Amino acid sequence: MRLILTSDLTGACFPARGVSLLLLGAVLAGCDGQQSALNPAGVGAQSIVTLFWWMAGGALVIWLVVMGIALYATQAHPEAHGIRGARWLIIGGGVIFPVVFLTGLLIYGLMLMPQLRSSENVTLRVDVSGEQWWWRVRYRSEAGEAVELANEIRLPVGERVAFSLTSPDVIHSFWIPSLGGKVDMIPGRTNELVLEPTETGTFRGACAEYCGTSHALMNFAVVVMTREAFNLWLAKQAEPALPPTTELQQTGQQAFLANGCGACHQVRGTEADGTVGPDLTHVGSRLTLAAGTLPTDVDTFKRWIGHSGAIKPDVKMPAFGMLPEAQLNAMAHYLKGLE
Repeated sequence: MRLILTSDLTGACFPARGVSLLLLGAVLAGCDGQQSALNPAGVGAQSIVTLFWWMAGGALVIWLVVMGIALYATQAHPEAHGIRGARWLIIGGGVIFPVVFLTGLLIYGLMLMPQLRSSENVTLRVDVSGEQWWWRVRYRSEAGEAVELANEIRLPVGERVAFSLTSPDVIHSFWIPSLGGKVDMIPGRTNELVLEPTETGTFRGACAEYCGTSHALMNFAVVVMTREAFNLWLAKQAEPALPPTTELQQTGQQAFLANGCGACHQVRGTEADGTVGPDLTHVGSRLTLAAGTLPTDVDTFKRWIGHSGAIKPDVKMPAFGMLPEAQLNAMAHYLKGLE
């Protein structure tokens, strides 16, 4: 009976080990990608991941020391210990050592904060407003004029960028894990975050504070590029929208204005001058639609216009599914043409 039981237990260990290895592989796989704090592509993110590993190593050291003392007291020398020896084991190993060790880690972490928040040598300032459930982005120019877009941020590589973070409705949290830490966006207050990307590429940002029904659908794309490419892109964003080039796009523009879309959205260079919703001047050139929820192709634009509430619950944009299919199609072509 004993042999059979041992065999069964041994056989049961193999599936358990396999499951453990699969889980470990899945966890490690999550440490990579365009939204991973453990895959740094910025100065701030590198400091944070270094702190993380120091904290993880410190926790491991404390655990090993405490477990070592416990094993010493209960296994290596299980006999009764003197009061003095027991006191040293408990106070020295269980209290003094962890407090001193954790205090050192705390001081190290606090020393990182000034350099992560310092606005010295900043070459670019960006205002970001977190709103239910999208991101209003404004680039400040030296002349004082602002270029506004939505749900997409582009940054020059190797330069310090200061973000001014606000919110008009509820608390949001601005976070680009691969570039740096997160900062809350609090109504009635402006917080600042300084980031310095060190690698070009496309990364993913997100709201890290629950802010309502569609919180999980409030993301944004971050593109880090060379300074030359960034200047060209920003100059393009500052230009008004190009007029429609096809008859279908012209019909779509007329439908866009006739159905009141211009009351909420701005398209610079046209009669649409709304400020409630995202600026759509160059929406066709953006990487995503509806704050990282959808791609920007014609079919998706049509779905979003007609069924916005079904795609993004409680969104403030009304659905226009009652419009004729031809109008929805024309409006989708018009918006896609705004590049």
